[in-house]
Amino acid sequence: MNAIILSAILGVVLMFSGIFVSNKVMLKNIAIAGMVLLLAVNIIEMNGFRVFDVNTRNMLQFNRFGLLFNSIAFAATLLYFLLSARDITRVGINVAEYFALIFFILCGVALVSSFNSLLMLFLGIEIISIPLYILTGSDKRNLKSNEAALKYFLMGTFSTGIMLMGIALIYGAKGSFSLDTIAATINQGRDAWFYAGLLLLLISMAFKVSVAPFHFWTPDVYDGAPTVFTSFMATIVKAAVFIGLVRLFDIIFATSGTDWKLMVAVLTAATLLVGNITAIFQQSVKRMLAYSSIAQAGFMMFALFSINSYSKEGIILYALGYSLATVGIFAVLVKMKDYTFEGFNGLARTQPVLAATTTVFLLSLAGIPLTIGFFAKYFMLASAVKSGSHLWLVFFAILMAVVSVYYYFRVIQSMYFKEGAAETEPVSSGFRWLLIGVAAVIILLGIFPNMVLQYLYF
Repeated sequence: MNAIILSAILGVVLMFSGIFVSNKVMLKNIAIAGMVLLLAVNIIEMNGFRVFDVNTRNMLQFNRFGLLFNSIAFAATLLYFLLSARDITRVGINVAEYFALIFFILCGVALVSSFNSLLMLFLGIEIISIPLYILTGSDKRNLKSNEAALKYFLMGTFSTGIMLMGIALIYGAKGSFSLDTIAATINQGRDAWFYAGLLLLLISMAFKVSVAPFHFWTPDVYDGAPTVFTSFMATIVKAAVFIGLVRLFDIIFATSGTDWKLMVAVLTAATLLVGNITAIFQQSVKRMLAYSSIAQAGFMMFALFSINSYSKEGIILYALGYSLATVGIFAVLVKMKDYTFEGFNGLARTQPVLAATTTVFLLSLAGIPLTIGFFAKYFMLASAVKSGSHLWLVFFAILMAVVSVYYYFRVIQSMYFKEGAAETEPVSSGFRWLLIGVAAVIILLGIFPNMVLQYLYF
């Protein structure tokens, strides 16, 4: 509850700060200070103390899993601000509003991680989505940004309609929006409408996280949106919706008496195939990362396929590792003057720190050992093996992980083994040290993943 209320308050504060503060550096510092405060109050709540104690009538439930994810999301957003806040201030003139919208999105993230009612799920998803439509089209001078915002808005509203229809069918069948009540009355009449509602709910949520075949909006939107906002959309937002899906599957789908595993397995395999194969043929690193995010969503789908202790540990590690690596890569990408693979040629000679840290981030996304990405993928695959069914999916995922190494290593090859002089914007020493710190954390957690997982239980 601390995070929900405080993030909304901070969003309002940043919104009105734009009236009284014209200094962009001051606005950036206010946003960073607010993010530190938000992270601190969420950690306080993890230790049993609530600043805001509100009776939610059991519509929200704050457990260790959701609060730990909130801390990861807020820490990743703080890192995002530290690395990219200066680039946010250069997108347009409405700097305060950009930061305000991000805080409102974090309010939706906190709702999605703790909902216990389908109404709260809907509110959380919409609070996340509506500000994202605005941020996608924030570069008004860029036609691609305007096109991406329109496409995202139309597709997003369509998927919202599907979600509302699914929720309506579930309510009609069970007479309640509460997950606890629905789970307790799974086998009590009108189940056809209930299962139809669940299917529509799964489709709408699959759209939000770019699961094939509902991924078609992702490359154009990620490519057209300002790069600095694509970083946030592809990490914290995607991970938050997956956490919401895990809650749904854990409470309702897993107890519905129907085996959803084959359907989820097919969606997972399709997502891995489409994301990895199409990423191979991209000539822009930014667009390659957009398709890569689809492939990463395929691995996160294992959390829905298995629903066991390994899958919950895996999705926490995946949310953290994927967010750290992707925020870091996009922070470097924003500094590049050419987003093509050729634009990275010779980066190791002109900017050795940027090249070295980018290599660590790419290795983590590829799941190479000694990075957190390796253990994230390992826990996902181990959860599927533990479930004991559809083991073909595990072998297929390993094959797709091998395929992903090809397009990630294309960037490394360009940086270290191709002739050229990659052009970048001026990079401060503070920016370099931050990147080194993020790379060090990725390696440290790749060796000691229990440094994070222990907070699920203690």
